Amino acid sequence: MTVITCIDDLRQIYRRRAPRMFYDYCESGSWTEQTFRDNSADFARIRLRQKVAVDMEGRSTASTMIGEAVSMPVALAPVGMGGMNWADGEIHAARAAEAFGVPYTLSTMSICSIEDVAAHVARPFWFQLYVMNDQDFVDAIIERARAARCSALVLTLDLQILGQRHKDLKNGLSAPPKLTLPTMMNLATKWGWGLRMLGTRRRFFGNIVGHAKGVSDAASLMDWTSEQFDPKLDWSKIASIRDMWGGKLILKGILDAEDARRAADFGADAIIVSNHGGRQLDGALSTIRVLPEIVAAVGDRTEVWLDSGIRSGQDVLKALALGAKGTMIGRAYIYGLGAMGGPGVTRALEIIRKELDVTMALCGERDVRALGRHNLLVPKGFFDAYD
Repeated sequence: MTVITCIDDLRQIYRRRAPRMFYDYCESGSWTEQTFRDNSADFARIRLRQKVAVDMEGRSTASTMIGEAVSMPVALAPVGMGGMNWADGEIHAARAAEAFGVPYTLSTMSICSIEDVAAHVARPFWFQLYVMNDQDFVDAIIERARAARCSALVLTLDLQILGQRHKDLKNGLSAPPKLTLPTMMNLATKWGWGLRMLGTRRRFFGNIVGHAKGVSDAASLMDWTSEQFDPKLDWSKIASIRDMWGGKLILKGILDAEDARRAADFGADAIIVSNHGGRQLDGALSTIRVLPEIVAAVGDRTEVWLDSGIRSGQDVLKALALGAKGTMIGRAYIYGLGAMGGPGVTRALEIIRKELDVTMALCGERDVRALGRHNLLVPKGFFDAYD
């Protein structure tokens, strides 16, 4: 029996159990993957300041994110095609997050639909929106999210144009997989995955098929999707979506201080410092490098969160110590989902909370909300290495 001690243990199990095209979809970045690698590598350059002879009893990782109580300041980020990593994957992940006391964010490009997830959880979840050219679809999916009692809309801003990911092109990524000879040979080694997928009816993009005009099967879905991401998305369109939604709004994909100030002026309840996990603009800075500048730019006018690169509770601590009020994990929980289903998501969350709790204690802190720059040792020039 494999003893799972860290997130990378889950990644290795996931790699063995999931079809290659879906593992590669998760574990890759755009172009050279420089930003994908830097997201994690830059976290590793920051060291922790140890403190001793401090009373470490009564510790708490509890906090809030946009006013919602959380057992730790970590939310599950929106991840496309979650249900291709494990049958009904989004439902399993949402239920695991609910039981653990952290928010779950459903992607527009999920396999399970908004209605599927809502039928299996009691706690409201968040919905992530990609803005499409089909305005009727956008209007309808916002109404569907409202009907499902989603408590926040996460609007992704950095996918107007799709970054090229070489592995996806080489693997012929699709949901469900196209039955080419290489794909069939790989699927033949993933019989557990195949049996689970045979046992569910959810194998297509549930938020789109049957909802978007003219999309009724895999072929029409791919044609629709390839033309739909809206390259004209700007602040005026964001304002229209904000007004249409009328609830809490989170803007995801902020990497620039000027954009952060604009988002704060705009009235966003939170902004997410994110480079889409290194999957869009290759060559962009890692999120942990730009975080302090963005925190300084917006002050306390809006909550600043961070995603991209988090693989441990220590990474969460470093982000919080540099001013983030919350964090989001994507790959870290998908590794668990693809490895073990819902229990794997729970295990990923357990690992991160334990690492956060123990590291916080050894840094001399008992409350996650007390973390600050004083807990870190940062290399000279780390934040101003580039002009």
